[in-house]
Amino acid sequence: MRLALAQINTTTDVAANLAKVRDYTHRAAEADAEVVVFPEATMSAFGRGLAEIAEREATGWREALTALAADADTSIVVGEFAVADGKLVNLLAVYAPDGTRSEYAKIHLYDAFGFKESDTVTAGQDPAVVSLAGDEVGIAICYDIRFPKLFAELSRRGARLAIVSASWGAGPGKVEQWELLARARALDSNMFVLALGQADPEVTGVDVPPKGPTGVGHSLVADPFGAVVVELGGEEMLEVVDLDLGLADEAAEALPVLVNAKLGY
Repeated sequence: MRLALAQINTTTDVAANLAKVRDYTHRAAEADAEVVVFPEATMSAFGRGLAEIAEREATGWREALTALAADADTSIVVGEFAVADGKLVNLLAVYAPDGTRSEYAKIHLYDAFGFKESDTVTAGQDPAVVSLAGDEVGIAICYDIRFPKLFAELSRRGARLAIVSASWGAGPGKVEQWELLARARALDSNMFVLALGQADPEVTGVDVPPKGPTGVGHSLVADPFGAVVVELGGEEMLEVVDLDLGLADEAAEALPVLVNAKLGY
């Protein structure tokens, strides 16, 4: 599978974010990527008025992404928002070239490091495995990466790759935690893990909102043995990587941790 990692910064300007998504998607398509992955909160960065932005922009955003996937003939994995029962839903959506759309609602809300996502966001309930380029792929969002049982479940459902899109909050040790967690989830679930976050605004100079998590960059792909296949820096960039998902089968045979697990864990 050929995938493109689109490590970008977004703001609360949805039109500007959409223009950036179009640019990176067409560049990914020119590089023959079958899938292009964008961060959590690509539609709009976290900030004040997010519910109003989601209500106003969601329909047009979805129509634009549906058309873009068809035009580029590339699947797009992208962070967006919806509103349900007066609260936000933090989504990772998959737009396929055939016009179909799948979505995952973030299960584990970021009530940590002084931020309380559950104040404004409704948690999802169901893990998600989607078909991408003929393979089953698990999808997850940001804080989910700290919960190994979710990734074990995605693997048990047939995924050999998990995509985690994030707007990872900055702070002491947070880059190291991000890298460690991606490698650990790959190793303990017999999967590739593609961990794609917002770029670091301290590096890019993008004027992101002052409230909420922004990004630290350092997106990476870890293989099923925990080795880093590719890792980015802090800047905005597009990186294309080819993955042989058959390595996940080799890992499951060599190190069958999910088969050997006791008590259903």
